[in-house]
Amino acid sequence: MTNSILNLLLSGNQLKRTARGGWVMRGVPNAEDVAAHSYGVAWTAMLLANQISLETNVQFDMARLLSMALIHDIPEGLTTDIPSPAWKLMPTGAKEDVERGVMAQIVEGNAQSDQLMELWEEMHGRQTAESKLVHDADKVEMYLQAWQYERQFGNQQLNEFWEKEHQFHFELSQSIYAEIRSKRTSAK
Repeated sequence: MTNSILNLLLSGNQLKRTARGGWVMRGVPNAEDVAAHSYGVAWTAMLLANQISLETNVQFDMARLLSMALIHDIPEGLTTDIPSPAWKLMPTGAKEDVERGVMAQIVEGNAQSDQLMELWEEMHGRQTAESKLVHDADKVEMYLQAWQYERQFGNQQLNEFWEKEHQFHFELSQSIYAEIRSKRTSAK
């Protein structure tokens, strides 16, 4: 039992050494790692959930929400963070299929494997409020980071992130994204 939990811990720990490939390929120096991104997604998801709950009658299961946010990129410890231009060249669904297989491999033989796979599948199904909010938080965090890198380094290789407007599941997420875009535009 100790060994199977140790293997899960090692999989999460690997994310500290796995650079976010999209930033690296676009020339961002000292790009964040996947663990930093996952923390940002969890932080963003928690704040969004709390605010949405205050403003609407939507209530979130915070344990499920934060668990999904924390595991959403665990497979990247083995696959690395392959940038979207590479995945776009692959058949539809290939990225999710590969990550599902890797996730199953990571959790195999652990007493928590069913629970972790259920959370991972729920997140990818985008049917529950929690899974939709994790997807929103993932994108809000990414756009926030892109904007910060542009401001910090003047990196113009990130313009492609802003070419197509993103549609979010929750109004608050959409509003924050619009505010980031607005601040980015007015700063130029």
